[in-house]
Amino acid sequence: MNFNKLEFLSAELGELLFERKLFFTSAESCTGGWVGQSVTGVPGSSRWYGAGFITYSNIAKMNILGVQKETLNNFGAVSEEVVKEMVRGALNKSGAQIGVAISGIAGPSGGSEERPIGTVCIAWLLEGKEIVSSTEHFSGNRNEVRCATVECALYNSIRLIKEN
Repeated sequence: MNFNKLEFLSAELGELLFERKLFFTSAESCTGGWVGQSVTGVPGSSRWYGAGFITYSNIAKMNILGVQKETLNNFGAVSEEVVKEMVRGALNKSGAQIGVAISGIAGPSGGSEERPIGTVCIAWLLEGKEIVSSTEHFSGNRNEVRCATVECALYNSIRLIKEN
């Protein structure tokens, strides 16, 4: 696991957010707050990160972020449809202008043929733009999957800001 990479990406994200006067939020399931932990490790992060949400259960996703029960029933918690609703809810609740949402199967159990261990869905939203989402397939043990997920989340948050 490359924690130095997470520190580097978090610092780069923070610089961009601060320069553009944007606030960032995260809605996390399988990563359990690693995005929030990574970005708050940057000194001065309170200038651009105000809130993060760890919504591990479906009930939390619904009650805190406003994910629709029908979406969970129709697509499952590990789906692009759910993370899109999660990121929209996180922006609404936090007042941030950009955010990321994550739901996945980090292992060592919980996978299926349709969604094997390492399957992670991520969505990004920059206020005023369309939601961007992807389904990733990471390999490794639980912590390696989680670390790769956070790296992907941070890297693509940076990319979204730079492209807009």
